[in-house]
Amino acid sequence: MFAIKVRMKKNRVYRNNGAIGALLDEYEKSITEFKEVIKDVNSKELIQIVDSKTKDEDCKSIQTIITHVVRAGYTYVIEIRRWLGEDIKYKEKETLNSILEYNEALDKMFAYNEQLFDDYSNIKLEELEPDKKVHVRWGQKYDVEQLFEHAIVHILRHRRQIELFKNKISR
Repeated sequence: MFAIKVRMKKNRVYRNNGAIGALLDEYEKSITEFKEVIKDVNSKELIQIVDSKTKDEDCKSIQTIITHVVRAGYTYVIEIRRWLGEDIKYKEKETLNSILEYNEALDKMFAYNEQLFDDYSNIKLEELEPDKKVHVRWGQKYDVEQLFEHAIVHILRHRRQIELFKNKISR
């Protein structure tokens, strides 16, 4: 990583490369909080169908949610790389069997996000012209900063969803 990290209160390490550093710090923080919520989920709870009524296949169990979160984390970067001209395929959904495996997958996904800024250290974060924004496969248009902000909130929303699922699971 090209950014120098600086220590702040509570031994938290912050990147010092401006808006990119802030986005990565907050993204990393959201993943850390997400991992904290899932750390005590056992193998039975992981696969238990909690919402059998939803039509969203990614939101039936804790396992389907985490699988979705990991894949989406790659998709955001792939969308940006495609916008930048790279010929790159989307990551396939990969269902894992333990929280340990998912934690490793989340770490790899975040490293993939960091790599974008190593590869494109001068990437333009803000784009005001709608036609120059990243047009993602689900129909929205974002600039790089907005897409990373979306990625952060995506983790937070699914962290909350898992917290609610855990409350429904008989423990």
